[in-house]
Amino acid sequence: MRIGLLGGAFNPPHLGHLKLAELALRHLNLDELRFVPTAISPHKSNTDALDSGARLALLQAALKGFPGPVKIEMAELDRGGTSYCAETLETLAEREPEGEWILVLGSDQLPGLPKWHRFTRVTELASVAVAARPDFPGALPDPLKSRERPHWSGAPGEIVWLPGTELPFASTALRLGLSRLSDQAALVEGIPPQVMAVIAAENYYRD
Repeated sequence: MRIGLLGGAFNPPHLGHLKLAELALRHLNLDELRFVPTAISPHKSNTDALDSGARLALLQAALKGFPGPVKIEMAELDRGGTSYCAETLETLAEREPEGEWILVLGSDQLPGLPKWHRFTRVTELASVAVAARPDFPGALPDPLKSRERPHWSGAPGEIVWLPGTELPFASTALRLGLSRLSDQAALVEGIPPQVMAVIAAENYYRD
């Protein structure tokens, strides 16, 4: 079973995340794509993060009506603590040994990819698919260039490219916009309407 994993804080989930999922399902011949919300991200400050329950509710709202085989993978929220990809992949590989795993990333994550915690272990268990963002066109760091492939075979350790998202949205900038919004009933570009409805109802991201 070919399974894509799209991880993140989803603070908040936005159209860029959904576009990544669409591209992965369309171009990687996946049986399923799973959104993997972090408990505590090792790569980002959590000082302005909503708690995990709130972020999960926003992600559930974002995926309502999504056209494709997607689900939310709870492994990192269930484990708690700092969310390391290698540990998540080990959990999934033990639980579902028949799975073939590929991480779905935006190109903004490429520079730091070789520095991920236990990155060698990550490459033993999963491949990586990268979609360029307009503000991060991306190039593979030198240690990763030998892993580049034109298509994903299903084996671990490969790196393949997806078409670009053509969407510049980033959660940090969206949170800033939400904190300055005088009328939370208004829509914010980049955030799905159903997510905005939850944000407004719960009064999230207000200064």
